[in-house]
Amino acid sequence: MKAVKIRIFQDLVNYKMPTSFQLKETYPLPPYSTVIGFIHNMCRFKEYVDMKISIQGRYVSKVNDLYTRYEFKNDVKFDSSRHQLDVCGHGVGKGVATAELLSQVELLIHICPKDGERIEKIYNSLLNPWEYPSLGRREDIALISEVKITEISNISIRRNRYMDDYENYYAYVPLKYYKNNGENAEVQVLDYLEKSIYRSDANREVVARGTKFLLNKDYFIVNYGNSKAKKNIRIWNKVEALYTSHIYANYENGFVGDEDEDFVFFV
Repeated sequence: MKAVKIRIFQDLVNYKMPTSFQLKETYPLPPYSTVIGFIHNMCRFKEYVDMKISIQGRYVSKVNDLYTRYEFKNDVKFDSSRHQLDVCGHGVGKGVATAELLSQVELLIHICPKDGERIEKIYNSLLNPWEYPSLGRREDIALISEVKITEISNISIRRNRYMDDYENYYAYVPLKYYKNNGENAEVQVLDYLEKSIYRSDANREVVARGTKFLLNKDYFIVNYGNSKAKKNIRIWNKVEALYTSHIYANYENGFVGDEDEDFVFFV
């Protein structure tokens, strides 16, 4: 199958966790929904386009930054003893909050739309963006250093191939692929092409080292109201994924990768 491969660099970025408020925490890599939204914006898709995503990358460090935070609630009238701003009679609180930022982020992303005819559209939209690309917050500019169409296939190798042999990248690996591999307690990842990769440094006590995340991918809308008063709510489809590194492919089985022999972990 064909996919669009992009490499992105970002200086300071926040991929906000939806449940963090006092400290705006960040994921270590952008979640699937953020990347899918980025692609839809770059291509100016008006309807949802189903696609498989693989996300890898790394960052140098984390820092905290201050930002101005506004708080308001519907139908709350302005009260000078409580609110800093009067907006058309409504009270708005203004204060300082903290955001967690990743520094010097490098990303390797593969995009494979279900409709193969959209490959060229995605490629051209990333090669010649209609506006400045941003991934994360609106101000988190994404510098696209490479975009290409690549072939995803089973790759045969003569020796074990480690993902961090070259770039020391981390990756989101969907948890549904993980399986205990017997007495040696290595973790086997069985993908849709029936090849396998392994997680090095795994032992009997911890068969899958890494951080488990429940990541948003896409959503559907459910109406919890009635015919007279609709109340549409987004229900997210979530993916269990392990944020991990030190992944290697066994030479006897090979692995799934692109033309440059970069690993691919589609979800």
